[in-house]
Amino acid sequence: MDRIFIDIWVYLAASPLLWLTLTLAVYLAGQWLFRRSGGRAIFNPVALAIALLVLLLLLTGTPYSTYFTGAQFIHFLLGPATVALAVPLYLHWERVRQLALPILAGLLVGSLTAILSAIGIAELLGGSPRTLLSLAPKSVTTPVAMGIAEKIGGLPSLTAVLVILTGVIGAVAAPALLDWLRIRDNAVKGLAIGVAAHGIGTARALQISSLAGAFAGLAIGLNALLTALLVPLIVRLLHLTP
Repeated sequence: MDRIFIDIWVYLAASPLLWLTLTLAVYLAGQWLFRRSGGRAIFNPVALAIALLVLLLLLTGTPYSTYFTGAQFIHFLLGPATVALAVPLYLHWERVRQLALPILAGLLVGSLTAILSAIGIAELLGGSPRTLLSLAPKSVTTPVAMGIAEKIGGLPSLTAVLVILTGVIGAVAAPALLDWLRIRDNAVKGLAIGVAAHGIGTARALQISSLAGAFAGLAIGLNALLTALLVPLIVRLLHLTP
């Protein structure tokens, strides 16, 4: 009987549809738990989906390349989903225009803080120069962060992992931290979450409100541009070499 189940699993595991279905299923399960918990941050659906999928891949010994044959269909939708962030931004454009200068100031401070705090903490903990270079762009979206890391001598694969961890931690912790700091303006919340936790954080900001999602979406694009400009400059000033 065990052999039959093993043969069935081997057959199913080779099908892209299996991993596509499992990815959607674990995310929907995470959404259900998130709603049942009353929106508790610890039950963030993205974080739960990642944890469950990693556990499943480890238990079944499935290589990532096999998993990605199915997940690539979801990966393809990241482009349209990112473009769709322009919709809430358009709806709240008047508020964005009114806050143009505070937004730019917040982006500059947030971007510098993300870069310098990552490098400084890693340095204090004894991280290697290559680790520091891989950490520097951790707060921008994965493709941009990997490109920056590659250009400055970091490890793009390590950067990708750090970016995901940053997004998950930001999505889980940021809303509670902002509430604790008594920040009530959803525009400010969205901008802060978008700068610190990129796309995963933006998904959480959209759960707060359309306004928060709009400002988080704006922060993703502008922070990616600003980080791409600042990181090489900071690396040169600090004389960091791999």
